Amino acid sequence: MNLWGDKPYHSLDWELKKRFGQKVYRLALNGGTTCPNRDGTVGTGGCIFCSEGGSGDFAGRAALSVPRQMEEQKKLLSSKRPASLYIAYFQAYTATYAPVDYLRKIFTQAIEQPETAVLSVATRPDCLPEECLDLLAELNQIKPVWVELGLQTMHEDTARFIRRGYDLSVFEQAVSALRSRQLEVIVHTILGLPGECGENKKRVFETMEYLNRQDVQGIKLQLLHVLKNTDLARYYFQTKGMERSSSLPAFAPLDMDEYIDLVIECLEMLRPDMVIHRLTGDGPKDLLIAPEWSSRKRTVLNTLHHRMKECGAYQGRRYAGANGDGSLPARRESNG
Repeated sequence: MNLWGDKPYHSLDWELKKRFGQKVYRLALNGGTTCPNRDGTVGTGGCIFCSEGGSGDFAGRAALSVPRQMEEQKKLLSSKRPASLYIAYFQAYTATYAPVDYLRKIFTQAIEQPETAVLSVATRPDCLPEECLDLLAELNQIKPVWVELGLQTMHEDTARFIRRGYDLSVFEQAVSALRSRQLEVIVHTILGLPGECGENKKRVFETMEYLNRQDVQGIKLQLLHVLKNTDLARYYFQTKGMERSSSLPAFAPLDMDEYIDLVIECLEMLRPDMVIHRLTGDGPKDLLIAPEWSSRKRTVLNTLHHRMKECGAYQGRRYAGANGDGSLPARRESNG
């Protein structure tokens, strides 16, 4: 199976080379926003797994202007590899949670940089008011704009357990509003989530099947990290036997083999046209508690690729709507 170059899945790297004719690198930016799940609007503790950096631990420094952040990020990249095109990725916290005039300023500063190929904005589905949607649509006329939504799971009970703070219907409304404005949607999912029922394989696959039916263009499959100073870390130690409480559902992070096998099965279920933006992740070394193996990102990806080749796995192999070669039929209905 060789639909996407040297990888058996529709990788972001392949997609960007197809669109722009060269490799494109991501610059992780911090727009200085916070999150309604932290400031009391929705909640005060954030999602149970979220670090103090609001998932932007590798992002630039909010004290710097967006152009300065981009320059710093470019310098870091240029010391390792040459690059001429970038994704300006507003990663930290909820990047649309601010007055629209401020968002216009920072997003415009990023998109107007000559080396910016794409503007990508990570946010919550409940933080996309009409004026923000209209701004993103306007910017999308200048250069491509991607909106990344933190869904994590389709299951409402798990969403409540991790304190996501919005219902599934809110996600669906956001996808519909974004797609009506021709904005590309990327969905964040987390594998290995705890909960009263636990996110076992069956429930993870239900989320993948659900996303196959949504009008979304990309997905991130993220390993659950246990990071210091999070409620998940406290929960992790409780269920390990430290201050153990029998009333708590059991929780243990996935080991590497479990995770790789789960990712492969997810890829085989996903539509072949869906771009894979991430297959793993490496939490900050100074914050990572578990699983320790996740810090060896290259080893994880090499093992994944080897195992997929070994078993003949490829994205879409088990997708019900695919042709025999994993490609999509000529026409596919969208619910967007």
